[in-house]
Amino acid sequence: MPRFDTTDLTTHTLVGSTYGYSGTRIDRLGATEMTLVAIAADTSGSVHPFKREIEACIQEAVRACRQAPRADNLMLRLVQFADTVKELHGFKPLVDCPPDPYAGCLRTGGCTALHDAAHNAIGAVTAYGRDLVARGLTANAIVFVITDGEDNASRMTPGAVRLAVEEAVTGEHLESVVTVLVGVNVKEARVATALMALSTQAGFDHYLELDKADASTLARLADFLSRSIQVQSQALGSGGPSRMLTF
Repeated sequence: MPRFDTTDLTTHTLVGSTYGYSGTRIDRLGATEMTLVAIAADTSGSVHPFKREIEACIQEAVRACRQAPRADNLMLRLVQFADTVKELHGFKPLVDCPPDPYAGCLRTGGCTALHDAAHNAIGAVTAYGRDLVARGLTANAIVFVITDGEDNASRMTPGAVRLAVEEAVTGEHLESVVTVLVGVNVKEARVATALMALSTQAGFDHYLELDKADASTLARLADFLSRSIQVQSQALGSGGPSRMLTF
């Protein structure tokens, strides 16, 4: 039995991506404006020691956002990536995302297709946002890519990720989009340098680096994710992106 209920989601191809995406049928949405939230979580073998903490981070961020004033205006998509990208669930209204299934949802093992995952996450918010706008809705988006290391398995390049970011920003489908690369358990200078370089080369708006992946640190990350999502949702209608919060 699948961990997440995906019966109401329809699948879509994503031009230029190694993986597609799915989303709730737009005629089933009750709100006229939506903030699209995409989370891509690294599940390569090196993540295994703190897999439960990553799951708890996602779970707590979902729980907090479900209690926010604009919960009805949030949609979430979650993917994991190791050798390949795998969608755990497509764009769903957050009110249809109970927190419990996120415990134990990740499967670790393999290499790190970081570029592919970032390209897919950004491309999916752009494509689904275009469909929302075509049906008379307004939308913005925020994307989090969480990793503990360098890419070693992707077909996509940092340049391809940058093109996806540029399309999201200039395509006139999303009112604004915020992209955040999060490095967790980054203890080696080489890895830190590589991730900072990727953030610049790929055009991420922000790079957040954490030197630990313990429960306390990832609880703070959950708080950062939920607050950032809520602030971006509150910015919808302002014509621009939200301000970046401090960790």
